[in-house]
Amino acid sequence: MPFYDPIWLVLCINDDIFTDLPKTAAGKHTTYNYSDITWSSSYGPYWRQARKMCLMELFKCETHRVIRVYPKRREGIVPTKVVPILWKKYTESTGETEIVTPKEFMEMLNELFLLNGVLDIGDSIPWLSFLDLQGNIRRMKVLAKRFDRFLEHVLDEHNERRKGVEDYVAKDMLDVLLRLSEDPTLEVKLERHGVKAFTKDKLNIESIKLR
Repeated sequence: MPFYDPIWLVLCINDDIFTDLPKTAAGKHTTYNYSDITWSSSYGPYWRQARKMCLMELFKCETHRVIRVYPKRREGIVPTKVVPILWKKYTESTGETEIVTPKEFMEMLNELFLLNGVLDIGDSIPWLSFLDLQGNIRRMKVLAKRFDRFLEHVLDEHNERRKGVEDYVAKDMLDVLLRLSEDPTLEVKLERHGVKAFTKDKLNIESIKLR
């Protein structure tokens, strides 16, 4: 390929320049202030580390499956395919321990998919963002709180399962992320909100597959 070919120049020669993304409301409010790989807005140590984690750890065959869930459709709500990021028990009615119903969870996934693709006026004209003219930011904040409650429960349960077990073998992607968050050799420490942000990325990917 000629060195002056624009694709070659963008993807190979100046890829670090074109990696930067504009800051968006979706990245700020739905992914813990750009803590994921999708909306991480600037090329730097965190983004490089996130890319490496995805390639070397998160997309490996044994962890890509992540967490089991619905084997069949229920009440026309949950698709027959599997959403491999939550266990069945997290979405079934269990009285006081119920976290989210199947219907609510699918509504959350649909809202996440929609808001991550919406064109907000504030993204194009930043000085108008505080007005939230389309109501998108309000919806993002509400959705973020709903997801955070769910993810906090899932992470707490995973930590409890790992506690006191020597040489614990990761069973899913969240176990891998939690192990990485305790790795002192990482260039940039993976915080708890980063673990949740990567998990939401996976949820969003799986929701796209179901469409």
